[in-house]
Amino acid sequence: MRIFVAGSSGQLASALKARASLQGHVVETFGRPALDLAVPGDFEGLIAAFAPNVVLNAAAYTAVDHAESQAGLAMAVNRGGAAHLARAARRLELPFLHVSTDYVFDGEKGAPYIESDAPNPLGVYGGSKREGEEFVLAENRGALILRTGWVYGADGRNFVKTMIALAATKDRLDVVADRFGNPTHAADLADGLLAIAAQAADQAEGGIYHLAGSADASWFDLAEGVMARLEAAGLPVPMLVRSAGDDYVAPARRPRDSRLDCGLAERTFGVRLPGWPESLGAAVAAILNQERNAA
Repeated sequence: MRIFVAGSSGQLASALKARASLQGHVVETFGRPALDLAVPGDFEGLIAAFAPNVVLNAAAYTAVDHAESQAGLAMAVNRGGAAHLARAARRLELPFLHVSTDYVFDGEKGAPYIESDAPNPLGVYGGSKREGEEFVLAENRGALILRTGWVYGADGRNFVKTMIALAATKDRLDVVADRFGNPTHAADLADGLLAIAAQAADQAEGGIYHLAGSADASWFDLAEGVMARLEAAGLPVPMLVRSAGDDYVAPARRPRDSRLDCGLAERTFGVRLPGWPESLGAAVAAILNQERNAA
């Protein structure tokens, strides 16, 4: 496949390029200034020049707290830019995949969310992504929207990298133990998206699917997993202390329990992502190796 990926510097775009290369696909990532979702330009011409088989939007405004004071920018990227990209793909008659988030939900269900559950985002970021879903499908009825959550890997900013960095300087870490989701390795997510992209042309209709790691966790659970793998590598680790999400004051509210039921994607595409206990070791090793090379 030839895959046009919107986004270039984020952890998912980086993982897509790396995993696609291993699988023999031709992937090009497009970011600013050539492709700026906040300032829609000639997306159609840019895509046509690359001549892909599929278009995948891995670009987004993801600064959850900053979005509360930058609502205009978040909406421009996550709603307007995504819709503009979806329209360009439709005009070129190309399959279109769009990555969304578990933050479209309020986290009050008390069970994993399925695709038909009513979204109720708590903040600007989640709201911009939800409106992006609606605008994408309005512009491109054949679009496939893949919601994911808690993405981590060697590139970009994420919780696992933060825990590793803090472990090197702290004797104690307070970690939230009452917020739950599906930690998702960026490489696994990239593999899942590539598998779905290969089938996208055969889908008669678009729609929303959940695609995240198959094991859930709290932030504390994930931090424990990171520390166990650091300890196994012979590195010192701090003491972890359970804390409550409400103890932290932040501009944006987060869902308490944004676990996703990914059964529909598995039944439709035959794609099931590994759980974080299976994938975390490889991610921690890659991050440590990256740090050694940068030293």
